Amino acid sequence: MCDAAEVDLYAVLGASPSDSLQQLRHRYQQQALQYHPDRLGGKCSSEAESGVKKFLEVDAAWKILSDQDSRKQYDLQRRVQELKQDWPVDSTVYLEDMTWDQDECVYTYGCRCGGGFNVSSAEVEEETQTGHQDDEEEDTRRGLVVCCDTCSLSVCVTWSLHRKTQT
Repeated sequence: MCDAAEVDLYAVLGASPSDSLQQLRHRYQQQALQYHPDRLGGKCSSEAESGVKKFLEVDAAWKILSDQDSRKQYDLQRRVQELKQDWPVDSTVYLEDMTWDQDECVYTYGCRCGGGFNVSSAEVEEETQTGHQDDEEEDTRRGLVVCCDTCSLSVCVTWSLHRKTQT
């Protein structure tokens, strides 16, 4: 399992750790404009609510990455976490971004090699239940590492503990 409590702030902004401050600012501005609550006024309440949540994530990521000292500290924490992993994780994928395959009862996500990452609804449910049983954990996200079915790449698939899984 990957540490899902740690959100990849670069991924939230749609950026990479090698981006300059100007590039990060540009990404932040794009995301902030897209998800700003004033722009979501005409949308249904659940869509507006998820937009506001995304806007707050983007704003929090920008506050950390825009400050040189806090960005350096965040990058050091990321590096420490990478060194603790049993195998390298190529990226983080949100379960919501994966495609649900009703016939196979699995979530799928394409790999850059042409293969795919697959997570069954049973795996998601099992990991979600583990999260609910662990009283010490206060994070609201869970995740697990999934390997590509063709190459050696792996991703950390993450989701909210409060989401409803497909059946």
